[in-house]
Amino acid sequence: MREDRSPEPLVLRPYQQYAANLIIEKPAVGLFLDMGMGKTATTLYAVKELLYDYFDVQHVLVIAPLRVAETTWADECGEWEQLQDLSVVPVIGSMKQREKALRMPADIHTVNRENVPWLVGYYGKDWPFDMVVLDESSSFKNHQSQRFRALKRVRPRIRRLVELTGTPAPNGLMDLWSQIFLLDGGRRLGKTITAYRHRWFYPAGGYGHVVYNYEPKPGARDEIYQAISDICVSMKAKDYISLPPVLYNTVRVQLPAFARQKYKQLEKDLVLALGDGDHIVASTAAVLSNKLIQMANGAAYDEKGEVVELHRTKIEALAEIAELNINKPLLVLYWFRHDLDRLQKAFPKARQLKTAKDILDWNEGKIQMLLVHPASAGHGLNLQKGGSLIVWFSMTWSLELYQQANKRLHRSGQQHTVVIHHLIAKGTIDEDIMKSLQEKKQGQDGMLEAVQARIREYKECGT
Repeated sequence: MREDRSPEPLVLRPYQQYAANLIIEKPAVGLFLDMGMGKTATTLYAVKELLYDYFDVQHVLVIAPLRVAETTWADECGEWEQLQDLSVVPVIGSMKQREKALRMPADIHTVNRENVPWLVGYYGKDWPFDMVVLDESSSFKNHQSQRFRALKRVRPRIRRLVELTGTPAPNGLMDLWSQIFLLDGGRRLGKTITAYRHRWFYPAGGYGHVVYNYEPKPGARDEIYQAISDICVSMKAKDYISLPPVLYNTVRVQLPAFARQKYKQLEKDLVLALGDGDHIVASTAAVLSNKLIQMANGAAYDEKGEVVELHRTKIEALAEIAELNINKPLLVLYWFRHDLDRLQKAFPKARQLKTAKDILDWNEGKIQMLLVHPASAGHGLNLQKGGSLIVWFSMTWSLELYQQANKRLHRSGQQHTVVIHHLIAKGTIDEDIMKSLQEKKQGQDGMLEAVQARIREYKECGT
C-alpha cells in the first residue's frame, strides 16, 4: 500500500456481498471465484463480521502461498477503511520466527501452505483456530500430500472452513475430491478417493495393473457439480466485472543456423530414444521438453552442468519490445535459472521478484522490468498497479501457471489494456506449448501429445 494514500471505503459489489453472506451463513463453503474478483477483501469483510458483530469466531488462520501469506492479506486490510483495524500476523520465516509470531495476539494469523504440517504438529490436540481460510484451495488437491493429511487431522476442531480459488480443478475433476472432503468430510463425493473414482470415473490409461489416468463417466460432471452446489459457488469475472481488454501477441523469432542445427539434432536423438517402446513416461518426456525449451530460449546445460549460450534471439526480441515501450514497465516471465542470469546480465536495471518490497516498488512505478518466475506469480499477488505489459520469455506447459501469471496484471484495478507478448522460437517446442495453451490442454497431456507427434514424425521420415 502507498504510504501517502488514505484507505478507501470498501463497497462490496453485489456478487461480493452475496459471497460474504455465504461465508457468514455456512460453516463450510467453497468460493470458486475467478481471478481478480476480490476474494480477499470479500473474505476479510465476512471475517470481521464473524469476529466482532456475530462473535462467532475467535481465532482465524489463513493458509496461503508464501508471498500471499507474507503480504497480501495484511496489505488488503490496509487498503480499506473498514478493514484497517483488523490485525494480521504472518507466521513465516525460521522456526523461531514462526513461534514468536504465533505468540502475538492477532485477529488473523497467516501461514504458507508448506508449513501446515509443522503448524499441526506444533499445536497437536490444542489446535486454537476455530476458523480456517484456504486461500487457493487447489493447492490441497493432492489427497496424498502432507499438507492435506495434516489439515484432515485437525479438521474436526475447525468450526468454520472457507476455500477460495479461481481454479478448483486445474487438472480435471479428480482434483475436486480432497478439497470437498475438507469441507464436508466426504458426505457429498465419498469418504475415500477410491469411492469417488469408482462412482464417477473409468480407467482411461495405464500400464499393466497401474492406472495413471481416469476419465469422467457420461454425465459425471453435471452430477458432481450438482452434489456440491449447496456448499460451493462458482463465478466468472467476465459475468460480473468490466475489465480492460487483454491482447495476446506472438513474437516469432528465428534461431540462427548453428543453433537451429543443434536443436534439431538434439530433438531427433532424444525423441528417437524415447520412441523405442510403446509407452512414453511423463518424466522422460519432461526431460526432453526441458532440454528443448532451454535451447529455444538460448542456453542449455552441458554434460558438466555448465551453461552454454547458443543464441540471443529472445534477448534481442525482448530488447526491441522494451525499446518500443519506453517508460512502460515490463513484467517478464522466465523459467530456468540461466534464463534469469542471462536476463539480468542483458538488462542490468531489471529486478527479480523476491520480496514484499519488490511488489511495493513495482506497484509504485519504481521498476521498469520485473523478472518473475511463473510459480512465484501465482495466486493472490496484486501487480496490476505497476504496469500492463507481460512478456513470456520462456513458455510453460502449465495452463494454471500461465493463467495465474497473466491475471497478476489483468485483474480488478487495472486501468489499461493488458498486452501479453509470447517470444516463440520458430520450428521449436515453443510452438507446441503455445498450441497446447490455446487449446487449454493440461500441461502433462499437452507435453506427451507433442512428444508422441515428434516420434511419429521422425519414424515416418525413416530417420
